[in-house]
Amino acid sequence: MKPIKIATAQFENKSGDKEHNLGIIRQLAGEASKAGAQVIAFHECSVTGYTFARHLSREQMLKVAELVPGGPSINALQHIAAEHNIVVLAGLFEKDADDKMYKAYVCVDRNGLVARYRKLHPFINPHLTPGDQYVVFDLLGWKCGILICYDNNIIENVRATKLLGADIIFMPHVTMCTPSTRPGAGFVDPALWHNREADPTSLRQEFDGLKGRAWLMKWLPARAYDNAVYAVFSNPIGMDDDQLKNGCSMILDPFGDIIAECRKLDNDFTIATLTPEKLRQAGGHRYIQARRPELYGDIIGRDHISEQRVVWL
Repeated sequence: MKPIKIATAQFENKSGDKEHNLGIIRQLAGEASKAGAQVIAFHECSVTGYTFARHLSREQMLKVAELVPGGPSINALQHIAAEHNIVVLAGLFEKDADDKMYKAYVCVDRNGLVARYRKLHPFINPHLTPGDQYVVFDLLGWKCGILICYDNNIIENVRATKLLGADIIFMPHVTMCTPSTRPGAGFVDPALWHNREADPTSLRQEFDGLKGRAWLMKWLPARAYDNAVYAVFSNPIGMDDDQLKNGCSMILDPFGDIIAECRKLDNDFTIATLTPEKLRQAGGHRYIQARRPELYGDIIGRDHISEQRVVWL
């Protein structure tokens, strides 16, 4: 494998406005290509918008969703890839010939669809069907996988994708700055976003604290480190429907180190050079070689136990 230059992007999408969102994707893809990137990755549902879908009926979802391949957005992404000589990864709502709907993420080059992945754990709308398979594909000499947002929080998904051969995992998200049971979580006031030019400090404190980046740093580096993979994390910035998102799209190497990160309070992209040597130098490579699946293969495959019962004999 030769080194590969990958960009990850962040931008403020508009709910349901594919033309607008594809216009920003086109702009950032062109700028990244001029800066030397061979690949650019965008966030979950970057083509369609995301959070607004929680309000949509089945009929409304079907109007937003598209065939993959064959839909107009895939064709638009192909034109963008060809125009700027760059591979594009982006997300949208998909429907199939039977009107089943999925949360999809696609990889498209100048010749068309390279790979499609369907989110395993969708939850933004009850009419979405969970995906049922992992996806590993060839990209410019590298083996790549895709896991969308919550899929990455179930650690077995990341390990399974690695064991299937992936050395780069694209991790598109729409995450952070939402309430949770964990300490420090919560929404960020949209007023801070609208006042960001006059007062960037207050917004940055919220974005970088436990509502945002500090939480991400609790787990994202571990996914890269434990599995000896490059993690390409993409996340929107700005308003997604009525929720504010904090961006900080980044690329981590197999040591779990951040090698590139978006830090603008605006649409942005960042580029990192991925080299194959790190895949074997990283500790995770040794840990995987030392596995003893005969000890825990059956345990990992068990149903989870929701309540621990203690039986006294």
